[in-house]
Amino acid sequence: MLVNGHWQKRWEPVQQQDADGRFIRQNSTFSGRLEADLDAYVGRLTLYVGYICPWATRTLIARSLLGLESQVPVRVVDPVLTDYGWRFGDFPGSTDPQLEDIQYLHQLYTRTDPHYSGRATIPLLWDRQRQRIINNESADILKIFNEDLRPWHQSELDLMPKALEPDIDAFNARIYHRFNNGVYRAGFASSQQAYEEAFTEVFETLNWLETHFSQHPYAVGEQLTESDIRLFVTLSRFDVAYHGLFKTNLRRIQDYPALSAYLERLLAIEAFADNTRIDHIKAGYYSVQALNPTGIVPLGPHLPWFSYLKEGV
Repeated sequence: MLVNGHWQKRWEPVQQQDADGRFIRQNSTFSGRLEADLDAYVGRLTLYVGYICPWATRTLIARSLLGLESQVPVRVVDPVLTDYGWRFGDFPGSTDPQLEDIQYLHQLYTRTDPHYSGRATIPLLWDRQRQRIINNESADILKIFNEDLRPWHQSELDLMPKALEPDIDAFNARIYHRFNNGVYRAGFASSQQAYEEAFTEVFETLNWLETHFSQHPYAVGEQLTESDIRLFVTLSRFDVAYHGLFKTNLRRIQDYPALSAYLERLLAIEAFADNTRIDHIKAGYYSVQALNPTGIVPLGPHLPWFSYLKEGV
C-alpha cells in the first residue's frame, strides 16, 4: 500500500480486520462527479479496470449497456496482483504496457495526490487532461455513466429510474454486506467465528434470492437496473472462485434452478457476457498466496453458462 505517496510493503489481501477476525473493506477515497459542461470532457476520460474484479466489472457492464465504449476507453490491468499491486503486463486481454507511461496502477494515485496513503484499487475513472483520478468508487461510477453522461449516450435504459430508486437502494443494501462482500468476509476471515457468521449470511441470502427469482424476472421491478449488475458480478464468480477458494461451499449457483436461469438470462445480453473473462477471474483469485500458496489454477469447473462467453473460458 501507499503511505504518504510511497509504496511501503507488499500487497496483502486482508485490508483490515476487527478483534474477532472479521474482514473489513477499505472505503474508496476519490468521489468526484462530472461538471455540467460535458463538452469539456470529450477525449479526456479513461476507465481503469481489471476483469478479475467484480467492482470493476460493474462499471464495464454499465459502460457497454449504455453504449459508452467509444467515449470512455478502458485500460485493463493484469489479473495477477504483484507485490506492488495492480500492474500492466502481457496476460491475454490486458492492456499492452507499452500503451501506458506507467507500470503500476498506484502511480495514478500518486499523480493525483503525491502524499496519498491507502490502497490503489480498481476501478477508477481518470481525467487524462488534468492527470488525476475523478472517482474510484464503482457505485459512483455507475451513477456517472447513467446520469452525468446521459447527454452523451441518451440511452433508453435507465439503471436507476426515480420510481424504483428506494427499492433499488434497499436491494443493493441487502445483498452488499451479506453476499457481494459476504463472500470476501468468509474467504478472508481470520477466525472460525467470523467465517461461520459470513458463511451463514451468504447462504441465507442465496436462499432468499432463489425464492425471489422464482417469482420475478429482475432484481427490482420489471426491468434491468443497476441491482442486476451488482448481483451478477458475484453470481458469475461464485462457482468459479468463491465456492472453493473462499470456502463458501455449501451449494453452488448451479444448484439453484431459479438463480441459474436468471444468470443465463443476463449472460444472453452481450454487455454481461462480453465483460466476463473466466481466464482473468481464475488466474487472479487463485494467485492469492494467502488462500492458495501453490498458485495452481484449477482446470474446472466447466459450467453450462460458459457457452454464452465469446472468449476467456
